Amino acid sequence: MYWKELEIWKRAHDLVLNIYQIIAKFPDTEKYALSDQLKRAAYSVPANIVEGHSRKTSKEFIQYLYQARGSLEELRYFLLLSRDLRYLSEAHYIKLEEESVVISKMLNSLISTLKQKLNS
Repeated sequence: MYWKELEIWKRAHDLVLNIYQIIAKFPDTEKYALSDQLKRAAYSVPANIVEGHSRKTSKEFIQYLYQARGSLEELRYFLLLSRDLRYLSEAHYIKLEEESVVISKMLNSLISTLKQKLNS
């Protein structure tokens, strides 16, 4: 299976696109600060899924999925901070947080599946 066919990658990629649209409305003073951190954390999630998927072993894939999960949690904090600074509306925050939770569960499920594959 090609990585573009992975549902988890599609969801993570869509999240990145949503993040880019929303931070375009952030204050200019945040252009190279919080906006940049949000972008980096966001695109790190699907990028790590892609890189891990293209590795030769499930063990390597799992390592990249853990990195993706760490980046996702970092993103969730930056979204919370953005909301608290009032750069992000409550409605946008809730939508992005809900999607982040779905992606987190998908990552955990994929990690568990790959671990079971390794142990059998």
